[in-house]
Amino acid sequence: MPKATIYNMIRLCAIAMVSTMAMAQSTASAPQTSLDSIPPPAVAPEAKNLPPIPTGKSTVIGGEIRNVDPVRDQITLKVFGGNDTMKILFDERTQVYRNGQRIPVLTLKPDSHASIETTLDGDRVFALRIHMLSQLPEGECEGQVISYTPGPGILILNATLSRQPIRLRVPNGTPIGRVGQRSFSGGQRGMDDLARGTLVDVKFNAAARNGEGVATHIDILATPGAAFTFSGNVSVLDVHDGELTIVDPHDNQSYQFFFYPTQLSISSKLHEGSLVQVTANYDGSRYVATQITME
Repeated sequence: MPKATIYNMIRLCAIAMVSTMAMAQSTASAPQTSLDSIPPPAVAPEAKNLPPIPTGKSTVIGGEIRNVDPVRDQITLKVFGGNDTMKILFDERTQVYRNGQRIPVLTLKPDSHASIETTLDGDRVFALRIHMLSQLPEGECEGQVISYTPGPGILILNATLSRQPIRLRVPNGTPIGRVGQRSFSGGQRGMDDLARGTLVDVKFNAAARNGEGVATHIDILATPGAAFTFSGNVSVLDVHDGELTIVDPHDNQSYQFFFYPTQLSISSKLHEGSLVQVTANYDGSRYVATQITME
């Protein structure tokens, strides 16, 4: 065998031995790992950060779910006692139950009986809880009396959350009372309070035969001519148009008032965020402020 060939073979063996020794040394110096020491994979963040649940006053609405739109995250509800439908938003914050058992929100589907606890999220109606029921649901409606006919006991309301009037039957003996401020709730109450313009909160059931709303309890919130006193922080102030909105810090409830700028002096120090006390009369359509003082 030629000397050059022998030399090359010896050279290659030497290189291989050096590489093998280097690998062994590297392996010996590296820390031993096990499956327990391998950190778990990072958890992917949520797809979206949802805002806090709206904290305004809630209202229970009974009706039939006619459609569920998972793309727009909204349901279409046929309200008992009314002829129209309303759109109600929902998302992962909404709690859904079927006959008392919690179910995933993605299993929502059209159903003939539903009771939905709602609140306003800005100018939109949002579902806090949806109860799918085998039995006819209860409902709650807050609004303004359009008319009341004592004979057949028919009450027609301009409901706060509905675009169309709601018709309810009021059986004889339906409990009725005044609620709210002591000066108002302590006054005489009865069916005579159901005058046009009165603000009411009505609880009702749906009649089995036709889904008609049947009142079970009526709370009178305000009657035309009644006086009230409110406290809260100013959120809207328009002296030129005579408009004022305050938010009660205790329940986060908003109250809107009208005032006559030429008849009511407004302090120049009054601004958004100011804590005020407002004395107002309810005239059957709105609260008219008669006095505004800073606290």
